[in-house]
Amino acid sequence: MSNEWEKDIGSLSNIKVYSNPNNAPVTISGDAANLKCIGVGTDAAVFQSLTAPAYAFKVYAQDKLDKVKNEANAYKQLGDSPFFPTCFASYDEYLVLSYEEGKTLYDCVLQGIHIPERVVNEVEEARAYIRSKGLNPRDIHLKNIILQNGKVKIIDVSEYTVPGNDFRWEHLKKGYEQYYHLIDGNSVPYWIVATIQKWYYQRRKNSFSYEEFTKTIIKLLYIK
Repeated sequence: MSNEWEKDIGSLSNIKVYSNPNNAPVTISGDAANLKCIGVGTDAAVFQSLTAPAYAFKVYAQDKLDKVKNEANAYKQLGDSPFFPTCFASYDEYLVLSYEEGKTLYDCVLQGIHIPERVVNEVEEARAYIRSKGLNPRDIHLKNIILQNGKVKIIDVSEYTVPGNDFRWEHLKKGYEQYYHLIDGNSVPYWIVATIQKWYYQRRKNSFSYEEFTKTIIKLLYIK
């Protein structure tokens, strides 16, 4: 069986991705008519194939290419699971993945779409599965979790081979349990979400207190 996505490989050579300092999103150079950018992160950008829309290419920044092999190995260890995309192939600069439709939890917060409690429970199940495969469930956050037909899909496994707990999911879970009812069903302005992200990144580089951080956020939201 031939691989439909192989016809797009030539176009990928026209695209280069570059990282930026301070955890800023990557910069994309070049273009390809048959590829649509559907996501931008701090290490890579993701493009959907327009000729074979069931596939997506995760293209890494030039100084992050060591992560391609790490993520490919993580997908291999995870095996076939409903919690994650399928990785069909890996090359020097990119991975070939299944395109996953749906809204991220980040989109849900911005648009006021209800995030049910079962989402949190499914992420916990996925984290247990990750550990059962000898991997480490790091870097799980709002932009990496998709709601797909009422189920959870986690779309970035690049840090699962990295040791240590970054506590990102633990902080999100605690925030959901304690404060989500205050915004449930209400769209949160982008500038507020972006500000919270920026503050979180800055404070995590120093001594971090979840309790102090949430107090600051509550003041930002004018919640008395």
